[in-house]
Amino acid sequence: MTKNSKLANAFISAMVIAGLAMMLGSALNLTGFHFYQFASLLILGAVTSRTKVKLPGITGNMSVNLPFILMAASQLSLFEAVAVALVSATLQSLPKRGGRFQPSKVLFNASTIVLSAGASAILLHSPWANSGRFPGAMVFAAACGAFLLVNTLPVATIISVTEGARVLHIWSSILHLSFPYYAACTGVTFMVTFASKHVGWQAPSLLLPMMLLIYRCYQRLFEHTNSESISSPKANLLSRAAAAH
Repeated sequence: MTKNSKLANAFISAMVIAGLAMMLGSALNLTGFHFYQFASLLILGAVTSRTKVKLPGITGNMSVNLPFILMAASQLSLFEAVAVALVSATLQSLPKRGGRFQPSKVLFNASTIVLSAGASAILLHSPWANSGRFPGAMVFAAACGAFLLVNTLPVATIISVTEGARVLHIWSSILHLSFPYYAACTGVTFMVTFASKHVGWQAPSLLLPMMLLIYRCYQRLFEHTNSESISSPKANLLSRAAAAH
């Protein structure tokens, strides 16, 4: 085993331990349970986790379950939020029929999403966020920014360890690829979260047609680009980033 492989395994192990700690800590501090909201977000997050968009120039896909995880972080307890994230991320990471199952990849991705959802939920339920001194949209954007940061930095780090490239260079490439999607999901999720005050626990169902529309738009936008062969250092870097994520 090479030095890089040992470092990669150590980093993956650290992420898994951190993810388990988040799950355990949230379970021990569970004070209430939102059955209908939790069930709807869990089901919708699980279903949409297998709905993926093939991005141009990379070998990976983008799942459209992010808004349901963000809404869980906003509307539910910390434990419920990370549970929705865990189920969604695990299903998202499973290979298609005929693909090779990679336990380390599933564990790493699931741990990363759990930590991301946990960070967002902790921020959204913090005294700072609920003090009334800041607009709700600003607080929600900050929570989504925390999700983006915690989600992408570990991916950039594992690629840096395995490939020997600079972390910041890899991370900037990942941000360039994913930021528009995160921004769109943030806006859509905030609107539906606001509507939930009047609609109730059925509000997450409003996200489904919106996300399917975004999914179709991304499909149509990228279907012609995906048919072309893209060969460049940046494309190869993004390909490794998608494969790791």
